[in-house]
Amino acid sequence: MDVLFPAVLLCTASVLGGASAASHYNCNGPLASALPHSSFQSSSQSSASYSAFYAKLNRRDEAGGWSPMVTDQDPWLQVDLREQMEVTAVATQGRYDSSDWVSSYLLLYSDTGRIWKQYRQEDGLERFDGNINSETVVQNKLSHPVKTRFLRFIPLDWNPSGWMGLRVEVFGCSYKSYVADFDGRSSLLYRFNQKSMSTVKDVISLRFKSHQAEGVLLHGEGQRGDYITLELHRGRLDLYLNLDDSRSRFSSRRVPVTVGSLLDDQHWHSAHIERFNRQVNLTVDSHTQHFQTKGEGQSLEVDYELSFGGIPLPGKPGTFLRKNFHGCIENLYYNGINIIDLAKRRKPQIHSVGNVTFSCSPPQLVACTFLSSSSSFLSLPSAAPPTGEFTVRFQFRTWNADGLLLSVQLNPSPQKLELQISNSWLHLTLYSTGRQRSEVSAGRRVNDGLWHTVSLASRNLQITLSVDGEPSSNVELWEPVESRGSFYFGGCPPTECHIQAPAFQGCMQLISINNNLVNLSYVQQGLLGNYNELQFDTCNMKDRCLPNLCEHGARCSQTWSSFSCDCSGTGYSGATCHNSIYEPSCEAYKLSGSSSGYYFIDPDGSGPLGPTQVYCNMTEKKVWTVLSHNITAPVKVQNSSPQKPHIMKFSYNASADQLRAIVSGSEQCQQEVVYNCRKSRLFNTKDGSPLSWWLDREGDKRSYWGGFLPGVQQCSCSLEENCMDMNYFCNCDADTDTWTNDTGILSYKDHLPVSQIVIRDTNRTGSQAVYHVGSLRCYGDKSIWNAASFYQESSYLYFPTLQAELASDISFYFKTSSPSGVFLENQGLKDFIRVELSSPTVVTFSFDVGNGPAVLSVKSHLPLNDRQWHYVRAERNVKEASLQIDQLPLRLLEAPADGHLRLRLSSQLFVGGTASQQRGFLGCIRSLIVNGMTFDLEERAKMTPGVSSGCPGYCSGSSNLCHNRGRCIEKSNGYICDCSQSAYGGATCNQEVSVSFDRDSSVTYTFQEPFSVMQNRSSQASSAFTESRAREDVAFSFVTSQRPAMLLTVSTFTQQYITTILARNGSLQIWYHLQIDRSPDVFSPAPRNLADGRLHRIRIHRVGKNLYVQIDQDIHRKYTLSSDAELILIRSLTLGKVIRMDSFNEEVVNAASKGFVGCLSSVQFNHVAPLKAALTNRGSSLITIRGPLVQSNCGALAESTSHILQDQAANEDKEQHDSNAQKDLAVIAGVVTAVVFIAVCALAVISRLLYQQRRAKRSSSMKEEHRHSTYTDYRTELHLHNSVRDNVKEYYI
Repeated sequence: MDVLFPAVLLCTASVLGGASAASHYNCNGPLASALPHSSFQSSSQSSASYSAFYAKLNRRDEAGGWSPMVTDQDPWLQVDLREQMEVTAVATQGRYDSSDWVSSYLLLYSDTGRIWKQYRQEDGLERFDGNINSETVVQNKLSHPVKTRFLRFIPLDWNPSGWMGLRVEVFGCSYKSYVADFDGRSSLLYRFNQKSMSTVKDVISLRFKSHQAEGVLLHGEGQRGDYITLELHRGRLDLYLNLDDSRSRFSSRRVPVTVGSLLDDQHWHSAHIERFNRQVNLTVDSHTQHFQTKGEGQSLEVDYELSFGGIPLPGKPGTFLRKNFHGCIENLYYNGINIIDLAKRRKPQIHSVGNVTFSCSPPQLVACTFLSSSSSFLSLPSAAPPTGEFTVRFQFRTWNADGLLLSVQLNPSPQKLELQISNSWLHLTLYSTGRQRSEVSAGRRVNDGLWHTVSLASRNLQITLSVDGEPSSNVELWEPVESRGSFYFGGCPPTECHIQAPAFQGCMQLISINNNLVNLSYVQQGLLGNYNELQFDTCNMKDRCLPNLCEHGARCSQTWSSFSCDCSGTGYSGATCHNSIYEPSCEAYKLSGSSSGYYFIDPDGSGPLGPTQVYCNMTEKKVWTVLSHNITAPVKVQNSSPQKPHIMKFSYNASADQLRAIVSGSEQCQQEVVYNCRKSRLFNTKDGSPLSWWLDREGDKRSYWGGFLPGVQQCSCSLEENCMDMNYFCNCDADTDTWTNDTGILSYKDHLPVSQIVIRDTNRTGSQAVYHVGSLRCYGDKSIWNAASFYQESSYLYFPTLQAELASDISFYFKTSSPSGVFLENQGLKDFIRVELSSPTVVTFSFDVGNGPAVLSVKSHLPLNDRQWHYVRAERNVKEASLQIDQLPLRLLEAPADGHLRLRLSSQLFVGGTASQQRGFLGCIRSLIVNGMTFDLEERAKMTPGVSSGCPGYCSGSSNLCHNRGRCIEKSNGYICDCSQSAYGGATCNQEVSVSFDRDSSVTYTFQEPFSVMQNRSSQASSAFTESRAREDVAFSFVTSQRPAMLLTVSTFTQQYITTILARNGSLQIWYHLQIDRSPDVFSPAPRNLADGRLHRIRIHRVGKNLYVQIDQDIHRKYTLSSDAELILIRSLTLGKVIRMDSFNEEVVNAASKGFVGCLSSVQFNHVAPLKAALTNRGSSLITIRGPLVQSNCGALAESTSHILQDQAANEDKEQHDSNAQKDLAVIAGVVTAVVFIAVCALAVISRLLYQQRRAKRSSSMKEEHRHSTYTDYRTELHLHNSVRDNVKEYYI
């Protein structure tokens, strides 16, 4: 949990780090200019005059700089600073007065000159910009300083018309180091002057390096149960901290806070702990975790001592409770105390356990990095022992789930042995003559980034494989074998092997063949074996999940070159789980054609709040959002007094921030408070002070009991002037012995909802109160119609700078008659982001985060300056960028690998224009939302010349003129509703389209060409994340009494299918068959019988693996599919009986053969409305109708069926209870009733005919125009369905 860190602790940290801060202030002096000749080394030199020593900045003697030999495959220039320094910047020049310079390079650093680490800047960038000529000095400041002795420059690019040439300088300052070396069996104990130490704030800092992934760095505990432990675990740093929390004390499982990764790389890492009371900051290198400790304690109480490097067991010297730290610790400070300095000076506070030395021993392990998944390999000769047996042993680490580790030819020929990672497991395969092969597996999830030890041996007619010391797996041999030729590690050249597996990407070390350790330095120098695409003396691994760029708590996983996000269970989707899968309001659900029911809404969209469940009441003209609380029944209160008040807290199924967002985003909110009283007053009749009150959402005291005027301490009866005693402002203040009530509607939005109520006047004889606080009810969505009109090209609205460093989404609607114009623009020093109408048919989204301008354009087949509303959504994150216009195919562009990530903006955001006041937009913009935050265009327009609030036109108001995804189209004399994207018909898209089926009836909608539910991607877009975008939206209503029955089937050319059926017991079943090699997923959301002759509404929504189902008004049920695969190449959608039943399950086949007998209405599959298309395009080649098909009314049929069932039940009940003597009376009564009913019906029919005749004269022209437009759109839809997006979130267009 993120917390604001107290200022006190920050002050403490600044005092303790004052010396460091002072040194940083001037830490920019030149370090290389005074170094001797021996401090400069290189991989090679063109000649003596081009040697490394001449590579000092601005030097002109000899050749004027360093240049390597032309034949040098891996050139480098190295600088030895003679001692450890703090480096803050580097600078380069080309070779003096030449055409030789380096235009980009890598920077490596090392303590010893043996093991190197690649420097990465803040965005993870590895490449430094170099020179464009030979004389200009280009300085690169390091985003985070490094403390090192050796630096190595690796040229990447150089002048294509010349050669590499370098002169360099290093900037920084000296660095004081206090070091202790722990051998894995030692520790330092810092003993307190008193029995225990209790602190409310702590600052602990240290640097460490190790080649072990496990080890305790710090530990302390107290008898009260407090403890603090900092330890390396699986290459990460875990902090365990407990402050007087009894639950943690007695719990067997302690949960740590974890930071960092790959910390066992034998390089220095910094750790910093800051604590004030329960607020804690844990920083490892540049990554910080903010959290709050559990428990009620504010101080950390530690008894006797703190141990560093291990946890010694009391009374048993040399025995430790956990694995000790093995490595070096530097500059260890505990609350300003230099622990290592005290130990070095043998102060009595420090006790040394085991062998602790005060110099850091050089690392012994040297690794190499395999860089390419296609061409990396290391070839080493096999010096077979006389026995013919062989052994191979090595360590590796990787993120990739697949890759070749080892390949070797065997005698007798032709036999071959391959060891590879496959699906995160190790697989050893022995290929014999012909197609015979033997396989064994070992290890599990070996692509976790940790070092794993592999041992492979051939002996006694067996080949054994062991991983990390686990029991070995064996391959049995028919005859002894021996290695032939070379051992190939990590890959194999195409001329030698024919292997389908990708090459290994990762690191290897400690390679030994036949018990002889391989010296990788000989390989690098060309003295041993051969290699390709390898990097020596470094394990150049990068944790792409640190920091975790997946949003909303999504899980990050990675390969060597990329990362991906698992959005399961988050409520979000997209490459980084940025986009909410839920609508922002009930109003939006209504616009999508939904009916009343429980829904999840996400009031801030892609913002941090997350979704919450509400009830959407759509039965009235207004759409109400209802949030209930935990107290549903009326509460009776007695014996409360000012000294002992009755207090009731209300908990809502939404957080305080979510409630605030819902209320502020609504047009109006209200909450009913009913207070029934008998001798229980709300106000003191003597001085008017409140005896009872309620608290608003912020916890502030409120004493008004109705209306929207918070300053008036009155009840509703006073505002309405109908109190029972006009001398009082409330009925209850009359203080009578009879029951009365004060019921009011609280409607001041800023105070809602009620969070607590306090009653203090029910302690007198006969005094009593009963109150009830209703649910919070809100209506309207202020964002949907918040609009501004721009009528001067030089005008614009400005807002604060976009907060869009790592991710941003921008959505809005526009309408215009102008051919071009900038919708919005925000600029930085070099970066920018812009969305514009670049031509009458093209919208362009462009931005630059430092990798050069990126441009996405979507072209419409129809003009966009047609004075109709059009939808725009642009998104950019660290993985990709996208642009959506109306329902046209989504345009995607993949972000470059290892490029800049952060969009750095500094100017204001300009809406409707630019800072230069050129290319401004003329027209209307509404519903501008950025990262879930609505921009109030109307309010800003009131104070801006050239811009006005709102937008003229029939289709620009908040009234829902068109329903169920209908699109409102402006006309010169009014408007019409385009229902082509709706499953409904009628003038306003609110009439259901229903068809009656019999057993042999079916409607098949054939897609015009093989169609994928997925949006089209640009040629530059990545396909790595298509699965997470798979989604379907299905909705339909039905009435039937048949079971089993086939309702709807979607099939593909790849034998995938989705089908909904009624099972033998009448329950609904949803079948998803997405993977042809797996069994289908089957869900039964409603065990009850739906074949009951009543109208049922089904809604199905899928995003990836998440499936959401709603039946009638029930709550949405969530299910998880076994696969998140998309539907590929959709062939057809069928309603009713299915003829082709290839690959269907037996139960589905049975239902398909029975067909469907009943009524289907308002069927929608994504953008397709097949039932309506069948009725309006009967001659189309895309529509196939079998059997009788009769237009019907499912709602009326359901009512008729319900009445018949009710009449039957009534008749049966009547037969059981009426005597024979009453039969004649019943017949007479029935006849009279029938006559009256027929007469009333006749009168109603005549009235209806007269009314329709009048109405037809008044609106015939408008209807004719609408019918022509609608039918034209129906036909157009059949030809353009492949260009429609699935997840339409605005249905006016």
